[in-house]
Amino acid sequence: MKPWLWQLGLVVGLLVGACGSRPSNVPPGSDPERMSQAEMEVARDLWLRQNLPREGLKHALRAAELDDDNAEAAHLVALIYLDFCQHSATECRLLEAEKFARAALRARGDYREAKNTLGVVLIHEKRATEAVPVLKELANDMLYTTPENAWGNLGWAYQELGQTSAAIDALSRAVAAQPMFCVGNFRLGLAYETQKRFSEALGAFTRALETDHPSCQSLQDAEAGRARALIGLTRVAEARGSLERCVRLSAKTRAGQECGSILAKLK
Repeated sequence: MKPWLWQLGLVVGLLVGACGSRPSNVPPGSDPERMSQAEMEVARDLWLRQNLPREGLKHALRAAELDDDNAEAAHLVALIYLDFCQHSATECRLLEAEKFARAALRARGDYREAKNTLGVVLIHEKRATEAVPVLKELANDMLYTTPENAWGNLGWAYQELGQTSAAIDALSRAVAAQPMFCVGNFRLGLAYETQKRFSEALGAFTRALETDHPSCQSLQDAEAGRARALIGLTRVAEARGSLERCVRLSAKTRAGQECGSILAKLK
C-alpha cells in the first residue's frame, strides 16, 4: 500500500480489487461506457500493481474522456495527479487533481470518497479554510461508512489554520472510530505537542508507530515526534533510542536530519 493513501483514507481493496489482468483490446465502435470502464481498469493496474503512474494516468484520462459520467474514472485521475505530488514538487499538479475531483462530484453528487479527496487537495493547495466545510459535512454524513477519514483530514485542516483545540477534537474522533489510523494518531500527537501536552503527545505518537501495518511502523515523522515528546518529559535516555531509530530509517529525509541534529546535541 502506498503510505500516503492513509491520508486519503483509501482501502486498497477498493482500488485494487477491481484490477484483474489487463483486459483484451476493446473492439472499435464499442459502447463508450464499456471502453471507459476498460481503460479505467488498465489505469488501475498500471498505477497500483505495476507502479507505472504515468502510463496509468494516460489511460485514466482516456477513461474520463470517453465517458463524462464515469465518476470513478475522474476520481482515479485526481488520485494519480495527487500521487505525483508525493514524489516531486515539479511534477505536482494540484490544480488538475482539484479539477478532476470536482468533475467526479459533478458526475455523482453523492460520491463521498471524491469529496474526501477534494478536501485533501484543498489542504495541499493551502486552502484549508475552504476544505473545512467540505470535510465537516462529510464527517457528519451518516451514510459515509468511513467517517474517520473525514475527521482525520478535518483535523489536519484545523491544524493548518492554527485551530489546535478543534484539531484535537476532530483527530480524537478519527482515531476513536479507527484505531488503525496511524496518520490520524500522528497528527493528534502533533496537535498535543503544539499545546505542550507532552504525555498525551507521546501516547499518540507511540500508537501511530505501534499500529500493526507496515506503512505505520516506518512512519519516520512519528518517531521524531516521539523523541521530541520524550525530551519534553525529560526522559532523555528513551528519547535517544527514538532518535537513533529515526536516523536508521533514513538520515537524508527532513525528519532524519532533524533527528540527527537533536541526537548530536544530546551527545
